[in-house]
Amino acid sequence: MQLVAKENTNLYLQNKNAMLNRVKKIFIPIVFSLLTVPVLAQPPKKGNAKNIPAQKTKPKFKSTIDNYSDSAVISADAARHLIAQPIIVTDEKNITYKITSYQLVYKRVAVTEDEATGKASPTTSMVSNQFTATPLPDIWKNIIAEELQPGEEIYLFDIVVKDAQGKLFFAPDIKIKTK
Repeated sequence: MQLVAKENTNLYLQNKNAMLNRVKKIFIPIVFSLLTVPVLAQPPKKGNAKNIPAQKTKPKFKSTIDNYSDSAVISADAARHLIAQPIIVTDEKNITYKITSYQLVYKRVAVTEDEATGKASPTTSMVSNQFTATPLPDIWKNIIAEELQPGEEIYLFDIVVKDAQGKLFFAPDIKIKTK
């Protein structure tokens, strides 16, 4: 009985060693092939790269609308004329950039009525939208021109421009207050 048990143990150990050898033969090449895949990657060909010079720093932009930039306080009549003008973004070299999108907020004077007392009190109301073309669409120009009063604001922000290489940049905001 002991002899049979000893033979079974030897057979078991032989089978175990044979199995381990098979696993090693399969597993080790797989591991090495996975580790060498990144090493075998080909370097990029030099002839295919576009020869566009890299821009070292972001240009300093200036956003203008009819010669007004940053923030200005102008008459309501001047602001009515202003909204029909295109936004122009240039850099310090006076290169003009294409505007891809911008947002406009028209902060206007409004009136609210207290339901309990019936008294009207002044407040403000905001209307906004995102645009991809400049100047504004006719509907917006007409609405603002008809309703614009002293004390209201037109705020152009999130002005996104594109350079010749297709890179997108944010340009400075423009804030116009009416007096």
